[in-house]
Amino acid sequence: MKKYHLGAAYYPELWPASEVDEDIKRCQEYGLDTLRIGEFAWSKMEPEEGRYEFDWLEVVLDKLHDAGIHVILCTPTVTPPRYMLNRYEEMRQVDGHGVRTEVSWRCHPCKTSPIMREKNRLIVEELAKRFGNHPAVIAWQLDNEFFPYNDAGCHCSLCQKAFQDYLREKFHTIDALNEAWGMARWSLDYEDFSAIRDPRPGEWLHPSLAKAWWDFQCRQIHDYALEQATIIRKYSLAPIGTDMMYNNNLPYEDMNEGLDLVQVNHYKKADELHHMTFWYDFLRTLKERPFYVTETQPNWSGGNYAENGDRPLGNTHLNSLLPFLYGGEANLYWHFRAHRNGHELAHGALFTVAGRPIVEMREIALLSKELETLEPILSSKKIKSKIAIHYSSAAANSFKVAPMVKGFDYTARLRDDIHEAFPHHNVDVIEKSHAVGGYETIISPFLAYMNDEPFLTKMKEFVVNGGQWIIGPLSDIFDDNVTQCTKAPYYHLEELCGATSVYQKRVDSLRIYGEGEVPLHLCYDALEPKEGTEVLLRYASGEFKGYAAITRRKMGKGEIILLGALPPKEYLSGLVRAKKNAIASPNVRLIKRDNVLIAAEITHEKGTLVLEGSYRDILSKKLYQGLVDIAPYQVLVFEKIEN
Repeated sequence: MKKYHLGAAYYPELWPASEVDEDIKRCQEYGLDTLRIGEFAWSKMEPEEGRYEFDWLEVVLDKLHDAGIHVILCTPTVTPPRYMLNRYEEMRQVDGHGVRTEVSWRCHPCKTSPIMREKNRLIVEELAKRFGNHPAVIAWQLDNEFFPYNDAGCHCSLCQKAFQDYLREKFHTIDALNEAWGMARWSLDYEDFSAIRDPRPGEWLHPSLAKAWWDFQCRQIHDYALEQATIIRKYSLAPIGTDMMYNNNLPYEDMNEGLDLVQVNHYKKADELHHMTFWYDFLRTLKERPFYVTETQPNWSGGNYAENGDRPLGNTHLNSLLPFLYGGEANLYWHFRAHRNGHELAHGALFTVAGRPIVEMREIALLSKELETLEPILSSKKIKSKIAIHYSSAAANSFKVAPMVKGFDYTARLRDDIHEAFPHHNVDVIEKSHAVGGYETIISPFLAYMNDEPFLTKMKEFVVNGGQWIIGPLSDIFDDNVTQCTKAPYYHLEELCGATSVYQKRVDSLRIYGEGEVPLHLCYDALEPKEGTEVLLRYASGEFKGYAAITRRKMGKGEIILLGALPPKEYLSGLVRAKKNAIASPNVRLIKRDNVLIAAEITHEKGTLVLEGSYRDILSKKLYQGLVDIAPYQVLVFEKIEN
């Protein structure tokens, strides 16, 4: 079976059965080999409560298999039928204003409701029993785009009671919770766990309460998903995943821990392709099995009107190729054919309502042919990184409720100010629990929560054994309850890094420079080094003039560098030890996969690359050496020619 998959979300339940044969021809003409089916089809699968109809789906799967087209089969649990939602009101979420969700679109289910859980189990079991061994099914997708929507999840009485039980399990006593959250301030102490209610929109939310509520909602989603996976595994050996959106507020690591296959949906604009290189460097580290892009737009996205549709020639091709270059195994579009009616009428698709191909199908057909060449080469070659960047869901959710610096966006700053400093290195983006062996440098910026002993022990060992650990700014400032340390600005960094933070300014609007006219940003710590700690950069202007902004301390065979402020990308990249994959212009991404060097221009501008030695481009078969000009959106996949 092919390892690389190209396809789309497919909704045969919305079209006459006779259309399937025509759709198969469309797939074959343009090289599409995989379709996602079933995610919104619950009412078609269970038209009456307890009466299941799967014959129509079996006909579709049989035809696709006979035509050599694979299927990712989806559980339909994001859209229970209207009759069921109206019959069992508790299945529907309650929003943050206390209003029960109307049956009007999707994502209605309360993940706590026992009735919803039971109906969820029944439909998943019937689906898995019928199709668990169907030869067309190469993978499963659970639900659709899990997330605590609707004012941070469901606020019904069942969820509130479950939240109280969750807190009781975590803290054991109400006094322990009051102490951890600092509820004596403003006389907010709870008398009992039963007095705790969910945070509501418009309130001045207590950060500890808001984060705990979000963590609870994420846990309910996680359990809801694993319940489905457990059922499917009784009947199927195909890998199971769930298509997630590109943020770590619903923790990727937790959600995928009990699953087999990381799946992501994204709808980035034409000029945001660099955002996804960050995400692919993260997704690649979560599982040994390569990730899938389960949704991306082939042209524009949109609901009642089209958005993000200005795509220069070649943008769709590059957007679709990037996941394969960065270690993925599938790219699927949303969706196969534009809807005739209903929601998202203006959303783009591979084929129009009339079944005609969009102009970007030329690029997709080209990609299909290129994947035939690339698959046997890239699928066997790993991306091995010497640099890792921590990306923590705990930090994401701490800064979500307490950003500390006005306008601070944790993911965006990590992506744009840190990851973008290394366009010519292999980089892994990792969660805190990830193993650190094999890395030369680990960067932990904005790692708000570091106050757990296993993590600190692991990182100290990493440094003692020769690693380079770059920490800060805004790291180590909270515990898991969004509580600040009372003994120092940090819990551990002063001792770890051998430097005292004498003064701090948590702002991002000052014009402050370090020595050599190095502009500094984000959050400013005036550091005073202790004995044995080296100053790498001092403040050269402002109130902190003369104090250290960046320090380095040796520990064992390695070193710890503390960033008291955020330096420019060029300065940050100059701190790391790892060698670049090659020399190239900033708009060119370089990826090394064993003996294969990949260059991709991602900003729709001309780029350059300097090669040491002679190389052959696998796609064009052309020979290259020395200075190479790269056209806008061009991708070159080089194998070195050994003398």
